[in-house]
Amino acid sequence: MKKVGVLALQGSVEEHISILKKIEGIEPIKVKTREELMEVDRLIIPGGESTTMGKLLRDFNLLNPLVDRIKDGMPVWGTCAGMILLAKKIEGSPEGHLMVMDIQVRRNAYGRQIYSFMIRKVIPEFSNEKIPLIFIRAPYITEIGKNVTPLLELDGHILAAKQENMLATSFHPELTNNTVVHDYFCNKM
Repeated sequence: MKKVGVLALQGSVEEHISILKKIEGIEPIKVKTREELMEVDRLIIPGGESTTMGKLLRDFNLLNPLVDRIKDGMPVWGTCAGMILLAKKIEGSPEGHLMVMDIQVRRNAYGRQIYSFMIRKVIPEFSNEKIPLIFIRAPYITEIGKNVTPLLELDGHILAAKQENMLATSFHPELTNNTVVHDYFCNKM
């Protein structure tokens, strides 16, 4: 049984836990402490408010232990705000948060919440079938390093990427009933 953590400081935690419960062989765990972080085999950083989540990572003394676990090879997946937390660079911001993934991101790249949207796309890395992709105040990737593989591009913008043990998506698979991306993260990374 793999223990898959969901960083539970803020954001769409329950939605990820609900999807993870549908995947055989997975024990979902909410992660709020260093001890819980050390228990998990992999971690999802959910969507939410990246500035707040970055502050809470520092307040809960989770920032450095999380950076260490990622650098030691623990698979990690950031969705939306989680993508921003993983990024080495954030446009318009002098500092990042975890700064482990060689990407530069633009926050709220599609504008305000009223401009949220859903599309269906095939992402060959995940599946050969179209999957629903929900974007809410979504970021996108504006630059990648040489070790980063783009997994989905739309209108010239990168919306999903992978670098070694790190996965980043600007959309929210946890807000659909589709388990494809969670299954990929749990069983193929």
